[in-house]
Amino acid sequence: MANTQELKQVLARKQAILQGDAERIARQRSQGKLTARERVAKLLDQGSFVELDALVSRNNDYAGVVTGYGTVEDRPVYLFAQDFTVHGGAMGEQQARKICKVLDLAQKTGAPVVALCDSAGVRVDEGAAAMNAYASIYAKMAKLSGVCPLIAVVLGPCVGGAALIAQLADVSIEAESVGQLMVYGPQVMSAITGKTYDAKALGGAAVMAAQGGVALKAADEDEAIAITVQLLGLLPACNAEDADIIETDDMNRILPEIDAADSDALLAGLADAASYVELYADWGKEIRVALSRMGGRSVGLVVANGELSPASCTKAARFIRLCDCYSIPVVSLVNSKGIAVPGADDQAAAMVGAAQLLYAYAEATTAKVSVVVGDAIGQAYVAMGGKANADVTYAWPGACISALTPDAAVQVLYEKELQASTGDALEARRQLESDFATKVAGAVNAAEAGMIDDVIEPAETRKYVIAALEMLSSKRESNPPKKHGNLPL
Repeated sequence: MANTQELKQVLARKQAILQGDAERIARQRSQGKLTARERVAKLLDQGSFVELDALVSRNNDYAGVVTGYGTVEDRPVYLFAQDFTVHGGAMGEQQARKICKVLDLAQKTGAPVVALCDSAGVRVDEGAAAMNAYASIYAKMAKLSGVCPLIAVVLGPCVGGAALIAQLADVSIEAESVGQLMVYGPQVMSAITGKTYDAKALGGAAVMAAQGGVALKAADEDEAIAITVQLLGLLPACNAEDADIIETDDMNRILPEIDAADSDALLAGLADAASYVELYADWGKEIRVALSRMGGRSVGLVVANGELSPASCTKAARFIRLCDCYSIPVVSLVNSKGIAVPGADDQAAAMVGAAQLLYAYAEATTAKVSVVVGDAIGQAYVAMGGKANADVTYAWPGACISALTPDAAVQVLYEKELQASTGDALEARRQLESDFATKVAGAVNAAEAGMIDDVIEPAETRKYVIAALEMLSSKRESNPPKKHGNLPL
């Protein structure tokens, strides 16, 4: 009889938790936001969710987060969804314990984690204990990094410590309609500066995407969750497994005529079924990075077009390290005149950015295939296409591979010839530049010197790259034993 009574009490408490506070839920929906449980239901396969620690509370004060596991397209996934209807989803000891448990289970079992973030910050009433709660989550996330993929989806305000969860994730997504990602909220910013601030202007998806604060922006919650599902399909469950091979396109498909400067055409041409998920599209635009498939295999595509800025180098470095964590091959398409000429006050930033790009490529042990489709000048070739950093390097017939651009090289190497010219000076310079581009820096010259593996027909690029990826699928390489490298920051 006692067991029956206890069971009834437990069921009643669970029912109360599932129903939530009607007034707060109504307020949540009036702001165009789903509840935490509605978000979980949208993400996971129907009927697959198993909740953990549902009854965790202190003096009937619930933790403000829903945690558990389920499946996404039949693949196991752990998750936590902050519940804004309970103390604004603010972080406290109980919430941290629930989240840390999920992170521990993910590491033990080798499954991805999805964080559905919606939190006003920290439980101020818990004092130092609340700050330690954040610290415990950050420590778990740092240890999980590179072991299991972690995707953070910003679906409400994420202020202060809550914002760092998105930054520590492998990939972060923000919904424009409801997301706000910021270090300080508008009230605190106004108190500090004496100016008036708008939450969306401070941390909206468009603003954060332009600053590199999130990898992807979505129009609303539905799109954000759909992107999450797509990303999970491209990533492996953990670093001990490979991503699934799903064939959706002809491996020998011939490419149409493509301009080396047309990044969209390059990405679509190489990707299976022209499908890819581009990360950090609004930040560091000189390099574009995307997850996709080639020949059914998950790949990371890196397309460099134009002179490289510090932001684009940092963006590419972070993406390459993400791919390397989970043994996703990196395919680089190079058409760059190298590092952009920095101003007098930007020398250090340019050097650090270039060093990050070089370091990421050099450290990565995953398969690396590069194609020089246009220019590969200076550090653009060294980092992205050089034989020291790429397993296989191809070039299109019109490629130019050199330490300097032809115009700069002529200025440095052929000053006497230019001065001795008796005809049209501009025509003489153009001829010297043309001769340098074809006879010194041309693709054939690089192939003869062993600096590239072959000069290929642009139309056959996809076929060659997929063949190289097949050959490299059994690649086994490791860095020297060490605690970790010292990435330039």
